[in-house]
Amino acid sequence: MSTTSVSGTIPNTDRIEDLPEEGATAPSGIDTAELGRILLGRWPEARLEARKRAEDPRFHSQYDMSFDEQRKVTFEQLKLLTEAGPQYLGMPESVGGAMSPGANLSAFEELVLADPSLQIKSGVQWGLFGSAVLNLGTEEHHQKWLPSILDLSMPGAFAMTEIGHGSDVASIGTTATYVPETDEFEIHTPFKAAWKDYLGNAAVHGRAATVFAQLIVNGTNHGVHCLYVPLRDENGKFLPGVGGEDDGRKGGLNGIDNGRLHFDHVRVPRTNLLNRYGDVDENGVYSSPIPSPGRRFFTMIGTLVQGRVSLDGAATIANQAALSIAVRYAEQRRQFTTDSDIREQTLLDYQRHQRRLIPRIAETYAMTFAHQQLLDKFHEVFSGEDDSDGNRQELETLAAAFKPMSTWSALDTLQECREACGGAGFMAKNRFVQLRADLDVYVTFEGDNTILLQLVAKRLLNDYSAEFKNADVGVMARYVADRATEAGFNRSGLRKLTQAFQDTGDSRKSVNALRDPAAQRALLTDRVQTMVGDIADELRAVARKSRTEQADAFNTNQNRLLEAARSHAQLLQWEAFTAGLEKIEDPDTKRVLTWLRDLFGLHLIEQDLAWYLSYGRLSMRRGRALESYVNRLIARLRPYSLELVDAFGLSPELLRAEIGGTVEAERQAEAEDYYRRLRASGDAPVKEPKPAKDPGAQTRGNHA
Repeated sequence: MSTTSVSGTIPNTDRIEDLPEEGATAPSGIDTAELGRILLGRWPEARLEARKRAEDPRFHSQYDMSFDEQRKVTFEQLKLLTEAGPQYLGMPESVGGAMSPGANLSAFEELVLADPSLQIKSGVQWGLFGSAVLNLGTEEHHQKWLPSILDLSMPGAFAMTEIGHGSDVASIGTTATYVPETDEFEIHTPFKAAWKDYLGNAAVHGRAATVFAQLIVNGTNHGVHCLYVPLRDENGKFLPGVGGEDDGRKGGLNGIDNGRLHFDHVRVPRTNLLNRYGDVDENGVYSSPIPSPGRRFFTMIGTLVQGRVSLDGAATIANQAALSIAVRYAEQRRQFTTDSDIREQTLLDYQRHQRRLIPRIAETYAMTFAHQQLLDKFHEVFSGEDDSDGNRQELETLAAAFKPMSTWSALDTLQECREACGGAGFMAKNRFVQLRADLDVYVTFEGDNTILLQLVAKRLLNDYSAEFKNADVGVMARYVADRATEAGFNRSGLRKLTQAFQDTGDSRKSVNALRDPAAQRALLTDRVQTMVGDIADELRAVARKSRTEQADAFNTNQNRLLEAARSHAQLLQWEAFTAGLEKIEDPDTKRVLTWLRDLFGLHLIEQDLAWYLSYGRLSMRRGRALESYVNRLIARLRPYSLELVDAFGLSPELLRAEIGGTVEAERQAEAEDYYRRLRASGDAPVKEPKPAKDPGAQTRGNHA
């Protein structure tokens, strides 16, 4: 996945009429029905059916109880969900499934609206434990274990993470050593740092686990593999050699029984090895269809990418819910008199409140369209439509790019919406606080966000290096010259954006070029390419030096690498938003959504304005004009804010927030009616008159 390139010059867009200024005819409104259908994506039936289930009070969050009670309730909810059968959507027909991975994740993501604990517990059972058997095992394993996993008669855990190695799975300490005398594997955690930890279903409910361990056969370590390992008997008692502890209360998701596991020379049959990518035969001979140990490891880990994909979707839905509540409240809540002595101002009419919410609506639309592309890619790979190595790598990189952006955005949006709703937002009944607590760990599990962005950055560097892999001396000489003079930048058409406006100095004209999508794409792309190019040059300079010097150089550039990856992910979101506009047929809806896309792009540029100015990509004049233009664009979108969140299609039963309904409008109407009747009665108290001015006050003040 190389960064998008823009060739040619930016067209001349210095026309005032292109701006969405006050004189233009405003769109009459948004076709929320059409837009809502588009936002549901490729599997609307699965989403709508999941939302209908999520409206059922039996699946709703239970926070007013001890965490032991909450665990019991969540497990009972999981049993109810099992009866509904959504877990079969992504499973093969051989076990009664529909083999529609995209529909499966679409339904799973919507569970966050019911209860994040239920969503993640179901994800542990079917998306991790079950998927490990499905994707790492063979047909024999599918027939043996999947039926009991799917009907919940065998609750299980996914035992990959260790206390000593969270993100660095390749270095885990647990071993699975082949014992030829008994044709078994011996599972062992040789030290405490090798204990499996933070595992859902491990503390109470799990009776088996898919355990990741270093596979040792005849003294050779073949790297990390996965085995099916029984944990407890039918009464919930640990089997011999298996032990564990309860992780206890957490900051959120307390309906899930997270715990740690350890193994003391636990034996399992050789056939418990999930052997799709690596096998040991009855003679104790190891074989694999993938000769390279490194490629084999990343292939096995890559089959479990659905966790990252689904968290990206769930975080996006959480954003939609938070903004639906906050915007509805802001449209009703009135505070302070401004242009009237008797009628207070609606919160969403204040510029700062618009700044808090409307750019986040734009970001959430970008996340939604980006997630649709990610989910389509996931379905292509896991349905077999396109299971090529290149497509798998593309999927893994997209998931590693989008999951950090959406999960961080969810925490930011939930907090901002909470604050934007004042004290009411802090009340548990209005959902923000507990949703944020539950989603907090989304930035950590299924791949720590910082580590994932580092994976994206390495892919960017590899793509960049590949461009010069077969370059001759002449090509490299021209590249060096271009880097020195920034001739490539001058040819790209970006130069026009850096020039201060020379004719009228009109700030509206100064930002006019930025409204063109080619200009936005060019700026966002140039930031990524320039950052990656700078870092690649520094790393290339130490390529032939010692390993220590190379590691030091990489570490010195790590922060810039992560920034480049973040900017790349944002560029991909912008691209997805732009592609999404093509699906809209209603002209008024398309016009408003184009403004929203422009706001997303220009707000990104505004956030990184220091970089664009310091690298000469924008002139000082246009840099200064950008803030005022973004403000005008936000104000232009303000009348459509409620329609934009209505298009998310989240019912009151899904939002379950008092302030997301009409309660505030009713309070405001009651207060307004009271004061109207009081004024009409003639009994209203008069205001205390202001004190008369003291003519000597100014003199005394000057003397002092």
